[in-house]
Amino acid sequence: MNHQQAQDAMQAAGLYNLREVDGKGLGRALVVDRNWVQVGQDPAAGTKVPPGTVITLTAVKYTDR
Repeated sequence: MNHQQAQDAMQAAGLYNLREVDGKGLGRALVVDRNWVQVGQDPAAGTKVPPGTVITLTAVKYTDR
């Protein structure tokens, strides 16, 4: 799933407090969301959380894989 799709899924679930992280640890900004693939999230997918919870989405560029 690309980063845009992950954000869309979170927002469809009522979660808007999203934090983006470069999974390579290079501090790159996720500017064009569709160029990034999701490699993790915290809390884990399927975890029930209240609406204001910070969700950290970790992604790498498709070209990093």
